[in-house]
Amino acid sequence: MVVTKELADELPVEAVEEAKARAATLLLAFRHGNQLAFDHELDRLFEEQVEREVTTLLVWIAAEAVRKAYAPEAGDRVLRALARRAPSDTSGVAVDEETADAAWLVDAVGAGDVAGVRAMVASTADTTYLLGGLLQAVAMMLPLLPEGEAEEITAELRHRHGGRTGRAPGIPEARQS
Repeated sequence: MVVTKELADELPVEAVEEAKARAATLLLAFRHGNQLAFDHELDRLFEEQVEREVTTLLVWIAAEAVRKAYAPEAGDRVLRALARRAPSDTSGVAVDEETADAAWLVDAVGAGDVAGVRAMVASTADTTYLLGGLLQAVAMMLPLLPEGEAEEITAELRHRHGGRTGRAPGIPEARQS
């Protein structure tokens, strides 16, 4: 038996189960084209103002379906294609390499532009390229750090992550100069 601990702002288990049932009702009505049942359930959700919880569960269900139906890279391609199909006036989500501007993000962080960073992250659902660009930026900046700074940073990171030492699996040991 698994024992779980509820967080302060977490939904109680009963509420999660109820939201899952409501999400399943919506999905079944949508899948089978029962517009009356779909509209009825949607109206109930709007009246009770539980749209966020049910939307979260619907997204979780969809993510699980994509994860089980496709290999990770194929699932990402399917989702990117779906996101690109949205009308241009309603789609502000960056999903490809051309729109993930890691240089702008580094500049915004350096300038302390918290609102700008939040806006970019919020508009970038597919962070693959953005994180890749940031990783490349960090790799380019590391040699510019004063002697010993990189070691202090990695020691702090190791301390935060339980004191793990060594290197990630599959990563060769760094060359000593």
